[in-house]
Parts: sequence; structure tokens; C-alpha cells
Amino acid sequence: MRIIITGAAGFIGSHLCQRLLARGDEIIAIDNFDPFYDHRIKQQNLEDFIHHKQVRFFQKDICDTDAMEHLWLDECQELDAVVHLAAKAGVRPSIEDPVGYERANIMGTMNLLDLAVTAEVRPRFIFASSSSVYGNNPKVPFSETDNVDHPISPYAATKKAGELICHSYHHLYDLPVTALRFFTVYGPRQRPDLAIRKFTELIMRDEPIPVFGDGTTSRDYTYIDDIIDGVTAAIDRCEGYEIINLGGKHPISLTDMIATLEKAIGKTAIIDRQPMQAGDVERTFANVEKASRLLGYEPKMPFEQGIKQFVDWWKTVNG
Repeated sequence: MRIIITGAAGFIGSHLCQRLLARGDEIIAIDNFDPFYDHRIKQQNLEDFIHHKQVRFFQKDICDTDAMEHLWLDECQELDAVVHLAAKAGVRPSIEDPVGYERANIMGTMNLLDLAVTAEVRPRFIFASSSSVYGNNPKVPFSETDNVDHPISPYAATKKAGELICHSYHHLYDLPVTALRFFTVYGPRQRPDLAIRKFTELIMRDEPIPVFGDGTTSRDYTYIDDIIDGVTAAIDRCEGYEIINLGGKHPISLTDMIATLEKAIGKTAIIDRQPMQAGDVERTFANVEKASRLLGYEPKMPFEQGIKQFVDWWKTVNG
């Protein structure tokens, strides 16, 4: 298959590129090296596959309409799929820069949808959504049929908007779209702003870790390999319009997550207790019955083992 991957130098994108290359696909990889975190991290993510003969990498901004149109004309003929992972990520930063998040996450998505529908044969379009769209949903586990009209951060709102925009393009142009709601992905190459990596680095340096709230908030942590299983299945099976949860099925409290990290690292965390932050949800918990039915998805990585693999990777790359 010939596949565009946006956000290809990021955490999920780089793992996806490697998985697809291993099975023989051809990749058009796009990333703009957004300064949200150190660009050297993304460069490291690319090292294992950037020179692969089946990869063409382009440093482009998906919001640059002219640049994307030229790239599409030059490189994207006879395309099988678009996997749109590029976005401004993070709940708390979106509160500080809602307009920037709107531009990247909504305008960028519309640019790609506009290009996709110009193809003679419509490519399959995989949109990376987020469990954040559920807000503080009182019902668990979260199901794709639940009401998601009450996002509590600009980031979550842009992801809900992206799903709606994707549906309109499916309706108008018969574009096959699968929107995947990712639940707290972790593992090697995780972004440095996310709790597991951030806490690991602070614990290793004997510095306090900021713990927001009383530790009872919980997340449905999902190991990167399980997420990539779901994404590749969506690429192969995408048809019609579907919204699908990809989660781990076993929420872990913040307190238990820290304890698991402490065990894997072999050190005790210094806790800096702080108030709950605006925009943070109390819990996430994925119902993955639809993913199982449509994608054959079944998360396999136990949390403790996944944390150990993450910590082993972190120690390797940090000497």
C-alpha cells in the first residue's frame, strides 16, 4: 500500500512508520517539527527508518495549503490511505493557546480532507481522535455511542470537531473514514510532556513529581504496540464512517501508576501534591467491543510489563 502519515516523526507516527515498512508498505511521511518539544527528540524518532528505500520524508506544515497542494500533486497519486496523526497535543497547553489548537487541529485536518477528495480513487482516511472527547462522562466504560457534546478543554473540542468534519466529508464525497479515539498511549518514545515519561525523568533525578489531585484520577493506559495493531487494522479495514475506541481496558489510578514506575525504576518518588488542573478529566475507560468486532483488536500488554519496557528503553537512550 502507498500511505501518507502526518505527524510521522512523533511518538505514535514513528512507531506506525516502522510497522508499515516492516510489512512492505510505501510511506510518505510528513512532520513540521512543531516546537512543542525539543526537535532533537523527533529527529531521534526518525533515525531507524528515515533512510529506508520505501520512505519519502517531507518537513511540511499541514496548515500550509499551497505547500500541501504541491506535495499532493507531486507525490500523492495512486494513494491508498491517509493516516492523519499530526496535531497540537495536550489538554493544558490548549487552554493557553486555543486559537493555535484550532488552526492546527481543525484547519490542518480540513486541508487534508480537501486533498483526499480530489483523488480519482478515494483513499482511506484514518483520523487520530482522543479519549478526551468524552469529558467527565459519568458512565463507564466509555462507548462510541455515548454523548460527547461536553468537552472540557479546547484540545478535546478540536478533536470532536475533527470527527464531525470527517463525517461531513464522508457524507458529501463518499470518503471512507475511521476516527480512532486513542486512550493515553505510552511506551518507548512517549512525548516528554506526558506523565509517565516526565515522572520517570524526575524520579531518576531525585526531583519532586507534580501530582495533581489526591491520586484517585485514573487513565486507561494503552501500550504503543497495541495502538499500532489497531491503527494498522483500521488502515486495512476502513470503510464507510466509523468512530472506534482504542484503549487498554484496564484503568490505572494515578497513585498506582506512580507505584508501578517506582518499582520499575527502583527508586521512591518525591511527591509534590498540587490542586487538580483545569481541563483534566477524572477518569478514562475504553469499551473496545467495537474495535474487537471491526478490527480484531485486543490489547495484549499488561501495564506493569509495559512500564518496565518503557523504563528499560528510557535508561538505554539516556545512558
